[in-house]
Amino acid sequence: MSTNLRTHAYAGNPLKSKTPKSTDTFSPSSAFESLKVLIPLIPNHPAPSPDFKVLPFSKGRPLVFSSGGGDASTTTPIWHLGWISLSDCKGMLASRGVDMDEDSLVYLGPKVEEDLVCWAVDVSEEEDGVVSVLESRKLCFVELRTLMVAADWVDQRAMDELAIAGHARALLEWHNVSRFCGSCGGTNVPKEAGRRKQCSNKACGKRVYPRVDPPGESLEEAVRRETWEETGIEVGDVVYHSSQPWPVGPSSMPCQLMLGFFAFAKTLDINVDKEELEDAQWHSREDVKKALTFAEYRKAQRTAASKIEQICKGVEKSKSLTTDFNVESGELAPMFIPGPFAIAHHLISTWVDQGSGNVHSKPQASVSLSSL
Repeated sequence: MSTNLRTHAYAGNPLKSKTPKSTDTFSPSSAFESLKVLIPLIPNHPAPSPDFKVLPFSKGRPLVFSSGGGDASTTTPIWHLGWISLSDCKGMLASRGVDMDEDSLVYLGPKVEEDLVCWAVDVSEEEDGVVSVLESRKLCFVELRTLMVAADWVDQRAMDELAIAGHARALLEWHNVSRFCGSCGGTNVPKEAGRRKQCSNKACGKRVYPRVDPPGESLEEAVRRETWEETGIEVGDVVYHSSQPWPVGPSSMPCQLMLGFFAFAKTLDINVDKEELEDAQWHSREDVKKALTFAEYRKAQRTAASKIEQICKGVEKSKSLTTDFNVESGELAPMFIPGPFAIAHHLISTWVDQGSGNVHSKPQASVSLSSL
């Protein structure tokens, strides 16, 4: 019915498990100093330790490549992040007349066991020329949402790579929208290998960090207010479930943090705010269970993976991923439920499966599903 993940999609980034101390060669400060020394020496520098790999992005899309299935039992293509060497990155940008310096790259974190430090770079302005350089290697830039659907959610490697790509996109997006100081209007410059920025106006010098915008109320109050405003349903007890990074939001809010809660209704009448929701309905547990059973998430994953392979080959398929959730049994599912890559799926499946915890120590009401 539902697939249990170790973590939500985009969470569990293996590069962020522990921040090295400043004296460690894998730390942001040490890696950044090594980077400054190495870049001018390319391509004649000796092999560094740790080594550096770079993940290019263009317009929020990470560089990837596609390969065949992992074994003979499956034909589903598998995508991988398109890491390139520091030398290749400098040469690629130089071919477009761009000089790479240490501030061009953003520190993502180390893979200590591989003696490796990972970086990201935004090549959006040079995309046309960069793509022509990469085509011969069967590398391409692919939307993060497509990668999300195409990732095999029971494959830890795939989920790790998705988390790295999501974290990198969020950092690069933050750099793009925080170019100027909010206090004095001065130019912000990267610091700590791109992990923070600082106003270049010495009279100001304000430090800026990637942030999560908090609500102007407690989280529980926000759940009650939003539910009442959008559906007219009054909510009492609110129980936290989990959170999920979401770097694939709309252009107005591309990087967000999803917070999942169970809320217990005090009233049942629905009055939908049409400016916020298309519809809101009550459904029984059996209806929701049936919808989870019918949804063909594997079919969507295979379709998206095949699409990525076609893009990397230079033959892009114009096919809607939404249609791939249709069932083949001839019987219509009662509703559409997002796939295992979305926190909504796990909220819903947990409710259906009656998992352990405070949520299930109370009498169960029907779940309310609403679509944006």
